[in-house]
Amino acid sequence: MKCVTIIADDKVGLLADMSYILSKARINIESINVDVIAGKAIISTCLSDADKGKVVLAQAGYNVEEMNAVVIKLPDEPGQLNKITTMLSKEGIGIQNVHTLSKDTSSTVLSIIVDKPKRASTLLKEFLITKESSY
Repeated sequence: MKCVTIIADDKVGLLADMSYILSKARINIESINVDVIAGKAIISTCLSDADKGKVVLAQAGYNVEEMNAVVIKLPDEPGQLNKITTMLSKEGIGIQNVHTLSKDTSSTVLSIIVDKPKRASTLLKEFLITKESSY
């Protein structure tokens, strides 16, 4: 899954403007995380068409970075996140961002942005969700 991250000066209406630009381009926001730190908005979002989203947001003047996410499904049990993060850490894979995409009583679906997505996908293949599978 491709994701884009936007870093912009925080202001009222920023998210409204960005979501308008994406909706006008007919791009669906599949997940989003927004943080404001020291006056800067950091908006991480996975889009239905990240390539097009990156272009339309950049054309609107936003600083946009593209990232690749690994989407995994874990049992909803204590220690499962530790199991995954320890596996990644032992292999020297840095975690840049984690989003919960869905959760029910038996499982949790996470989007994990890492510095080595191909290596992480291989390592986490038993937990991996692909386009063909569903949450």
